[in-house]
Amino acid sequence: MTTIAVESDRVRAAAERLSRAVTGGEPVAPVRDLIGHDDVATAYAVQRIGVRERVAAGARVVGRKIGLTAPAVQRQLGVDQPDFGVLFDDMDAGATPAGRRPRLLQPKIEAEVAFVLGTDLDAEDLDVAGVRGAVDYAVAALEIVDSRITGWDITFADTVADNASSGWYVLGGERLSLGEFEPRDVVMSMTVDGEIVSTGTGSACLGDPLNALAWLARTARDFGEPLRAGETVLSGALGPMAALRPGARVRSELFTGTTLLGAVDFTLEEEQ
Repeated sequence: MTTIAVESDRVRAAAERLSRAVTGGEPVAPVRDLIGHDDVATAYAVQRIGVRERVAAGARVVGRKIGLTAPAVQRQLGVDQPDFGVLFDDMDAGATPAGRRPRLLQPKIEAEVAFVLGTDLDAEDLDVAGVRGAVDYAVAALEIVDSRITGWDITFADTVADNASSGWYVLGGERLSLGEFEPRDVVMSMTVDGEIVSTGTGSACLGDPLNALAWLARTARDFGEPLRAGETVLSGALGPMAALRPGARVRSELFTGTTLLGAVDFTLEEEQ
């Protein structure tokens, strides 16, 4: 069972520091001085405060995102597990006007596979086969990651507390059944203004994006907040993230062999 930390004074202070970045529009110092570098339970306690405040302000939870799925990134931060954050309705850049989305401070972009669930994932046995059956469809996705922490100077605890460095996301239009393709076999190419900036494969995401989904399903259930039908799950980057500047035109394509499975496009508005 996942340990859930008490909301101590240090946890609340960390949440308040991150909240100042959101309201003030300027990144803040890391929060690891308050909660440690790698205290998982405490970091998620900070995240929960931020989620609660967003919901109280009118945001609606529509899914989750998985981060730190690449072994190289895990080694960089000295961890042996992914992390997760919460997706809110106003983070969907394809459906929400720019003025209603959360403010971006230090955006970067990465490409991944997103799953939309057809059934709840709250059972005792949540293996890959079980979560596969819960997926309604998959789509190509772009995640605009962001950090409220100055210069992306993050440890595992910092990024978890900061809602897994979430920003916005965009979903492609082609809905793919898992009977049509294997997520671990996809090949991804992402371009910015027509230049390839990132490539990768499904196997780069914990060996299979469905492995990432199964990990999240078990972890969310153990935290008492299981994944529900209709929710969207961003399963983790398939290749390196890239810098994102205003006006940049980004496109990600997913292939199996030479067959285009799906694509997704995004342009960051100039006023950002």
